[in-house]
Amino acid sequence: MTQEPRRGPHLLGRGSWPEARRIADILRKETIGGMLLLAGAVAALIWANSPWGDSYEALRAFTAGPEALHLDLSMATWAADGLLAIFFFVAGLELKREFVAGDLRDPRRAAVPIAAAVGGVVVPAVIYALVNLSSGQGKGWAIPTATDIAFALAVLAVIGRCLPQAMRTFLLTLAVVDDLLAIVIIAVFYTSDLSVLPLLAMLVPLAAFTVLVQRRVRSWWLLLPLAFATWTLMHASGVHATVAGVLLGFAVPVLRSRKAGGPEAGPGLAEHFEHRFRPLSAGIAVPIFALMSAGVAVGGLSGLGAALSDPVAVGIVAGLVLGKPLGITGATWLVTRFTRARLDASFAWVDVVGLAVLGGIGFTVSLLIGELAFGIGSDLDDHVKVAVLTGSLAAALFATVILRIRNRTYRGIYDEENVDADRDDIPDVYQRDEDATPA
Repeated sequence: MTQEPRRGPHLLGRGSWPEARRIADILRKETIGGMLLLAGAVAALIWANSPWGDSYEALRAFTAGPEALHLDLSMATWAADGLLAIFFFVAGLELKREFVAGDLRDPRRAAVPIAAAVGGVVVPAVIYALVNLSSGQGKGWAIPTATDIAFALAVLAVIGRCLPQAMRTFLLTLAVVDDLLAIVIIAVFYTSDLSVLPLLAMLVPLAAFTVLVQRRVRSWWLLLPLAFATWTLMHASGVHATVAGVLLGFAVPVLRSRKAGGPEAGPGLAEHFEHRFRPLSAGIAVPIFALMSAGVAVGGLSGLGAALSDPVAVGIVAGLVLGKPLGITGATWLVTRFTRARLDASFAWVDVVGLAVLGGIGFTVSLLIGELAFGIGSDLDDHVKVAVLTGSLAAALFATVILRIRNRTYRGIYDEENVDADRDDIPDVYQRDEDATPA
């Protein structure tokens, strides 16, 4: 399956070996995190629907934290505002790295995943809005717009062990841009009772944190208090506290300084922090959030039917199962139609559709936006949980069918990508790609 020389940007192209190796490491960690996320969600559902369901609600409502700082928050709020700040910090690190040193630094390569992510946000939001035109619940429009990369990768670990690296990379890049759009949506559309003074005060510890990391300071006893102060003041301002995690991630330099040898001397501080915090995010923060947020007392088949008949739930399921695939595939096709980008010769459009359907798996950020839109523990929030879980499960099943049909093709590409005849620890196909690339 030798590919033709790459004279222009390719959709589902392999990219460079260093980038492929780095992304493979990220995907391994996120896949494990996805398994833990699913375990947390299943445990929450079983607990909430068991005879001990009251104890689950009591745990979610239990408050802790310093009252003097207005941080006497429930466990559910600590999970959503506190632990997810770690998740968004890692997302900020990954976003900056992709745009500074990753594939997204090349506008030609960035065009397709950015367009796909935008399409995957706009179309589900429109579908939700149309379904809820007369319900008066339009504020939940952003719930079906988010793709949960950990959940999606956990599904891939089961159905696509031989999925080619290019497809995994496209899904990760799509999710990275998706996270950026989700952050903007949360900051702009789900900020209530904005307090300007705490917001301005937040800039002081953020600036101090930025100065220290730009000087390549790694001392936790200096950085952690500044990060906590930034998060606390962001929380007090009314802007969702997870946005602080993104800003802190953006502050960290990606490349090594010239004094430290420059980019050629190895990974920079952002990658160092990412290695440290991604296991904490994927292995602890997100699974605990799932445990605290996914539990909903369904009430049997009648309760499930009542929840899914709510226009809010209908809009969410339709947005995830129909809107995401239509938006991602449609935007991707438009980019290839009107630019020089083209689908790599090893793949077909059905592969893009399969990934687009997989993009309909929404969980972590979808649940978070649902809580912001309708309030933690409200009846509508419970309907959101049922809808997100149902839509994500349906998207996973449909993606499984589509991707399994192409499994033989994927296995051939996967096997080719792992041949290293000269035993130099670089698969031969990446060396051929470099030789075929015009200088």
